[in-house]
Amino acid sequence: MSNIVAIVGRPNVGKSTLFNRLTESRDAIVKEISGVTRDRLYGKGEWNGYQFSVIDTGGYATTKEDIFEGEIRKQVEIAIQEASVIIFMVDVMTGIVEMDEIVAQLLRKSNKVVFIAANKVDNNERIGLSSEFYAFGLGDVFDLSATNGSGTGDLLDAIVEYFNKEDDSVREEDSLPRIAIVGRPNVGKSSMVNALTGQERNIVTDISGTTRDSIHTRYKAYGFDFLLIDTAGIRKKAKVTEDIEYYSVLRSVRTIENSDVCLFMIDAAEGIQKQDLSIYYIIEKNSKGVVVIVNKWDLVEKDQNTMLKFEEELRNQLAPFNDVPIIFTSTLSKQRIHKALEKSMEVFGNRVRKIPTKELNDVMLDVINTTPPPAMKGKYIRIKFVQMLPTHAPTFAFYCNLPQYIPDSYKRFLENRLREKFNFEGVPLKLFFRKK
Repeated sequence: MSNIVAIVGRPNVGKSTLFNRLTESRDAIVKEISGVTRDRLYGKGEWNGYQFSVIDTGGYATTKEDIFEGEIRKQVEIAIQEASVIIFMVDVMTGIVEMDEIVAQLLRKSNKVVFIAANKVDNNERIGLSSEFYAFGLGDVFDLSATNGSGTGDLLDAIVEYFNKEDDSVREEDSLPRIAIVGRPNVGKSSMVNALTGQERNIVTDISGTTRDSIHTRYKAYGFDFLLIDTAGIRKKAKVTEDIEYYSVLRSVRTIENSDVCLFMIDAAEGIQKQDLSIYYIIEKNSKGVVVIVNKWDLVEKDQNTMLKFEEELRNQLAPFNDVPIIFTSTLSKQRIHKALEKSMEVFGNRVRKIPTKELNDVMLDVINTTPPPAMKGKYIRIKFVQMLPTHAPTFAFYCNLPQYIPDSYKRFLENRLREKFNFEGVPLKLFFRKK
């Protein structure tokens, strides 16, 4: 069994702060209001040589008339089922409240190993206030401060005693392709994850901004094995009014930066918008692979030419980088969603492909000799050698006598020939010209 630690408790007791400390990250959004975290958020931690997964969950509540509360409870219950060890987080400043009792009852039924973390013991005066939490009958109680880190070492020492000592699942995930689903709010990103995994992995509502954190899911089925990342929708800065949404957008941009391939999702009924293009340019700027997903295709009235016309118009709008696969999907009916995965893995293969220097020169020097660069100011430009640089994304260096005189039109010509001779569909290419 994998070593998975789930952090659960009522709202606003410090679960996300502890998650960030255990994972040594700032992946979870932290704000002193309840209901900030909604979906299950996964991270990785390490202690005494043991690596483990950490799950942050939304606050478990049953009293608020909030559209998200029922869905958050489901996410907490799934996290408890997945976990091998559970951290039940409580607040020493408030003591036991009714909602703590409800969570404790849920944990008793789980028959899982539970450690009670009495949070907010930020000074010596608060030591000992946690003794009342032994009344839950769930196990040992640890005083800690998630904010400054005191007491977390003792808690982790106790937790690792229950770990599977031969678990390699966390290390294995480090080497997996990272596929991020990105786009504007409410285009169907979370629905896509749920349709692919066959479970309610992420909360889905008609409200824009439902997803706040970037949610990682390992997808291992039908011959695929990769990390699938759902992200918060990216909107214009002028429309971002909440601090929470601001941080959600920042995390989505950072997820693009850390991904290998982006499933760039747009709404078929609305077509590509200005904000969609802004997201697309972020993907291109970071040299990430991209598959364009036109979702909600089932809602579009169509004839035999509708798809061709839509694709042609879309490629015109995505120019100059339009050598990308375009998949028309419906997450509601699961139409072509596996085709999107197949394409994303093909694009990943294109992105990591390395072309031997001899093969590259045999092909490209022949192209250059047949169609040499135009003379500039009476001087002839001679490209003598081509090399693929050892970078994460496909990058090529062309060595020549007068690199400063090569026009942009000829650079585009060379890029098009590279795409024609070698398959780089869905991957931005970088070309540099250096003096030889």
